[in-house]
This record gives sequence, C-alpha cells and structure tokens, in this order.
Amino acid sequence: MSQEQFTAEIQQGYTFKGASIILGGAMLNGQSLPGLQVKVPLKTLNRHGLIAGATGTGKTKSIQLFSEQLARNGISVLMMDIKGDFSGIAAPGSLNPKIEERAAAIGINWTPQASPVELMSISKQDGVRLRATVSEFGPVLISKILDLNDTQQGVISMVFKFSDDEQLPLLNLDDLKKVLQFLTNEGKETFEKEYGSISPSTVGTIMRKVIEMEQQGAGTFFDEPSFDVNDLLRKDENGMGYVNIVRLTDIQDKPKLFSTFMLSLLAEVYQKFPERGDMDQPELIIFMDEAHLIFDNASKALLEQLEAIIKLIRSKGVGIFFCTQNPTDIPPIILSQLGLKIQHALRAFTAKDRQNIKLVAQNYPETTYYKVDDLITQLGIGEAFVSALNEKGIPTPLVHTMMSPPQSRMDILSDTEMQTLIRQSKLYNKYNHEMDSESAYEILSEKIEQSAKEEAAIQQQKEAEKEAARQAKTTRTTGRAGKSTVEKMLDNTMTRQVARTAAREVTRGLLGVLKGMFK
Repeated sequence: MSQEQFTAEIQQGYTFKGASIILGGAMLNGQSLPGLQVKVPLKTLNRHGLIAGATGTGKTKSIQLFSEQLARNGISVLMMDIKGDFSGIAAPGSLNPKIEERAAAIGINWTPQASPVELMSISKQDGVRLRATVSEFGPVLISKILDLNDTQQGVISMVFKFSDDEQLPLLNLDDLKKVLQFLTNEGKETFEKEYGSISPSTVGTIMRKVIEMEQQGAGTFFDEPSFDVNDLLRKDENGMGYVNIVRLTDIQDKPKLFSTFMLSLLAEVYQKFPERGDMDQPELIIFMDEAHLIFDNASKALLEQLEAIIKLIRSKGVGIFFCTQNPTDIPPIILSQLGLKIQHALRAFTAKDRQNIKLVAQNYPETTYYKVDDLITQLGIGEAFVSALNEKGIPTPLVHTMMSPPQSRMDILSDTEMQTLIRQSKLYNKYNHEMDSESAYEILSEKIEQSAKEEAAIQQQKEAEKEAARQAKTTRTTGRAGKSTVEKMLDNTMTRQVARTAAREVTRGLLGVLKGMFK
C-alpha cells in the first residue's frame, strides 16, 4: 500500500464532526507524517479504554497528555496515582528542543499550561480525605469485598438489619466488629428471638476477614465525613475540569484496600450520578493506574461486580481507563468492553513474552500497513499503537502514533508545592476534620457497661439474700441469733468467774472437813 492510500485512510478514519482531542501524529515506516493527526472523539470516551506498555515506554506521559486535554474540554478526571508520577500536571511545562522537534513533527502549537488539580488520599498521606461509612457500603458490597459465602452473607445481612432496627449507626469497622461481638455474647438471646440463631464459628470467620481488611489500612477509609462523589465534577473559574489525583504510593502492598476503594467509588458514582444517555462528551473519566492490583487478588464475586458496573456506568457519563503494563493483566470479559486502546512498546525477553505479544497483537484491528507483533517490540519512547471508536462506534484504523508531549510539567511537584496546593483546596477543609458521632461502638459499649453494672448489682443482692438466709437458719437452730464479738467476750469472762467461784467453794469445803478431822 502507498503512503497516499495510508494518508487517505487515516484522514477518513480520524476525522470527526464533533469535538475531539489530539493524541499525536501518524507514523509510517518509522517516520512521522506532518499534519496527519490522530484524534479521539469526546463522544465515545464513555466506552472506556486501555493504556498499556512496559515500564519506561511513555505510558505515564500519555495518561498525563490525555488528562490535561480532558480538563481543558471541561471534563473532570479522577486519577489513581500508585507511583506518585502525576502531580506535575498542576504546573506548566518547560519548552526544550526535544519538545519543539516533536511538536513540529506532529504539526501542533505547543504552549506550557497547567491544569487545576486536587490532591486526595485514602490513607495517611496528606490530601483531601476520601472516606465512606460501612452503612453506605451495605451488606451486599461488604460481603463481596470480604469474599463471604452465602451463609456468611446471610449473617451480614442480619447484622445490618439489626443495626437499622436498633438505630445503631455502622460508621467504621470498629462498629461492625462491636455488633458482631455483641450478638454472640450479651445480645445473643435477644437477637435469636427476633432474627434467628447464628453460628459462633461463622461470626468468627467474618471477624477474621474484617480484621484482615483492617490490617491493610481500611480502617482509615471507613469513617466520617463521607466523600460526596459529586465533588469530583467541580470546574474552576475558567470552566476547566479538575484533575483529582488520589495519592496511593503507600498502598502498593495493600491490594485489598485499593480494590475496596475502587469498588465502593464506582458503586457510589453509579448510584448517585443521574442517567445521561448519549452525551456529546462524558462528565468524568477515571484512570486506574497499575490496574492489575485490582484484578490479581479479586474474588469471582468482586470481578462480577466490576464487570456489571463497567457495563452500566457508561450511561452515567463516566468512562473508565485501565492502565497497566500488559493487556493480559485485564480479564478478557472486561478487556472486550474497552473502546480506545493506546498500546506502548512491550518487551520480549522470554518465549512466554513472545507468545503474549502475539496474543496482544490479535486484540487490535487488522492492518496491512504494520506487522503489529514485530513492531510492538520496537516502538520508541512516546510512541504507541492507537485504535479508537469513531462517532458511530466503529473501530478506527490501527495507527502507529507519535504521542504529543504534555503541556504540563513532565516531573513531580516538590513537597512544598504539594503542601501549598493542598492547603489552598476548598475541599480540604470540607473533608479533613474529625467527626465523633455516636455510633454502634459507643452505644453498645454503654449498653454492655450498664448490663455489667446491673449484673453486678443482681449478684450482690443474691449474696445478701444468701447471707440473710444463713443467718435465719442459725437463729432457728440455736433459738437466738448468733452472738456478737462483745457478747462472746462477756460470756467468756462470766464463765471464768463462775469457775473460780466453784473452785473456791470446793476448796473451802475440803478445808472444813480437814479441820473437823483434826479437832
């Protein structure tokens, strides 16, 4: 095929009626073709996507480029920053010869520009705190996160029903544990009368799984005040969407916490966002960096929940983009639903790597211009294969693309810059304060304490009654009540006096007899 045919095909495939964003410039035979730009229509971004590639191939910068262009079009972004690479999007970039050369090759005007940014956190890192209560999760979601069987799920449902009936707010994991303890001890009899019996072994299993999740840091996530997902849709004074960066560098070894947060967030977004139907552009795009952390330790139930949400959430004006090293990290049933694919270079160090690359190549539209399974290992830094959906939902031609350089800083913010950004946030004061609402833990602790006092009083009364009964029995046996210590002392004194008097009289009698004998 000739270059003219290639140019005509790319121009036709990547020309759209509605608004779009520029990803970069088309390449053929290793050379960029100036003016032949690769675009993505905003209309189809709620069909989700994939950004993949080996470490060091430019994947992070592609996410940064994508995010800043979305923000410029008034679309909000939620970015999961596992490695701490994305904060630089809050500062303008710096022009240098490499950027000038790349911009000229693509045919774009490059100017430094920052995006409005919120730094957020679900752990102990500083930032706008993202929290949710146990009650908001509900029994179904909690059960899926804890990977409970049907019997255990039934117990959790009864626990939530009991808590609702008794007006016991379940705000954090301490509340949930306290209710479980109460129902197997002090409140067991009352609970069984109303709701049925529960096995202590089942409760013990649930308790262990709650503690396991707590040890991964979920205790800091479950609490008040709850984060309102509508705050993700904020715009700045210029109408730009905010790039909300969730700082997750300290939870790489805590996949349970990460998957818990992501599932709760998606469920909350789906529940609270209204139906949007077919929109000209989405309202929110979510980037899940290091997406394998979600799937590696996910249970079957959790994967099914994610699959269902991903299918349905597009109608809410939300697009989800999975970012990972290899597309095979994503379950096939989810991978098949991703409309936009940006594939950076993969490395083939082993026979298994080469087999995986052949499988990856089969995920893309067929093309006569590239031998995909060979070229995918030879892509330069900042180059990628791109395939999108056009405005009719039809896949665009696969094209080797030189990605545009981000207009924001291609480095991270300093600690001082991050602290300044955090302190200037309006959301920081809204969510970063402690609430000490009375919840199930305090209510049940008070009940247990009161019950213990009542039990102690009853026991004391029983002991008093036993003592009274013993005294009464003694009275019946001796005819009078037992003598006091003073009475016993007086009795002993009188006994000694009587004994001395008797002895004296006996002595006197003997002396009188002896006197009569010697007269």
